[in-house]
Amino acid sequence: MEKIKEKKQLKPLNPMMVLVVIMLVVAVASYFVPAGAYDRVYDAALDRDIVDPNSFHAVDKNPTTIFGLLMSVTLGMQNAAYIIFFLLIIGGMFAILDGTGAINAGMANIVRAVKGRELLLIPVCMTVFGLGSAFCANFEEFLAFVPLVLAVCLTMGFDSLTAVGIIFCSAASGYAGAITNAFTTGVAQGIAGLPMFSGMELRVPLFIVLMIVSISYVMWYARRVKKDPKKSYCYEDDLINRETKQLDVDNIPPLTGRQKLVLLVFIAGIAFTVWGIVTQGYYIDELAAIFLAIGVVGGLIGGMRPSEICDHFEKGCVNMLFPCLMVGLANSVIVLLNDAAIMDPIIHSLASLLDGLSPTVAAWGMFIVQDLFNLLVPSGSGQAAITMPIMAPLADMLGLTRQTAVLAFQLGDAFTNVMSPASAEVLAALAMCGGISIKKWLKFLAPLFICWWAVAFTFLAIAVSIGYGPF
Repeated sequence: MEKIKEKKQLKPLNPMMVLVVIMLVVAVASYFVPAGAYDRVYDAALDRDIVDPNSFHAVDKNPTTIFGLLMSVTLGMQNAAYIIFFLLIIGGMFAILDGTGAINAGMANIVRAVKGRELLLIPVCMTVFGLGSAFCANFEEFLAFVPLVLAVCLTMGFDSLTAVGIIFCSAASGYAGAITNAFTTGVAQGIAGLPMFSGMELRVPLFIVLMIVSISYVMWYARRVKKDPKKSYCYEDDLINRETKQLDVDNIPPLTGRQKLVLLVFIAGIAFTVWGIVTQGYYIDELAAIFLAIGVVGGLIGGMRPSEICDHFEKGCVNMLFPCLMVGLANSVIVLLNDAAIMDPIIHSLASLLDGLSPTVAAWGMFIVQDLFNLLVPSGSGQAAITMPIMAPLADMLGLTRQTAVLAFQLGDAFTNVMSPASAEVLAALAMCGGISIKKWLKFLAPLFICWWAVAFTFLAIAVSIGYGPF
């Protein structure tokens, strides 16, 4: 009688463990990395504290204790409260609309309408998301569209990574182009003393090239998965996702009158959101209020009783618990870095590596430094406030224009936003897709990341050669 040996399959690592490991590494590093700090001075024109580049000094070590490590979890949650509650409201809204049947029926009709031309939706959607990031600095707001894009992608034969790529690869391209991005280009140019949004003549073609590269890559990957689903990097994950999130196109009944009105409320709400972002400067709080209104009004029009709306809202919030935990833990890493006073020494050390380099190599080095530092500080305006007071005068000493230093910053701020384990938004999106691991996302992103770097090096070389200014 043959003995059948069953191979035990390793259980996939919970994505939260990645952040826990990073937190432990930072805690241990706090005992070995010399502590230091720059003085911060208030800039009334920018209405924020910025670094004094000549003020770096050693400070007393403040190594992370076990109690401090545990406290960082709740402090990280508090720091990220605005995103966490935004995610909860998004989850609740979609659960209410889903309960009316309008979302599934509406998306199923769209999928049926584009049958045979599914790939065309990718450039259309990516262009919209990219423009939102380039002009209006949209990023966290795109989390609201993950459930919709995911359901459509799975139904069309693509995979979950395609859905995340459609949203966040275009967002990264938009942030890199940063045509009128007030949080990156605007803040950085203000610190560098440059006219607001100057240098657009190079940023516009940069944005166009990056969007062409990103759209081409996502379409190539989507076509590859559609032809052979087993070539998907998240094939096993999507076996489960397709059972719960894929639309049943063939058996969806026609839209009822109530469902049409619910969809009209949803579309009107999104249109109002776009108007508010573009013309009124709406951000998380205003968007959360709009999405909450969409859910409540849509539920009532869809025939739900108030208690049913509350039940569905609660279920939607439960579905968002894991993404919210990921966002909180990502912010805990930043809490630990700041409390141990080891973030400033990192940027001081990185900046010192650029001294003595030729202008073109120095521009490339600035970009690499910003890209690496962005792994620790994914916030664009936060990174600008820390690095640009150092990089702007450093550019003067290295023979670079300050506009080139700003270009290096905006490129460095963009790309690692979508690959850093500390990037709360991407981790939340992966969690919303059934807990896709960061490893699989990085595998998907790696070829595109290399292409992005090639584009960045090319445009930085152009900036140096033309004396990209005004100064």
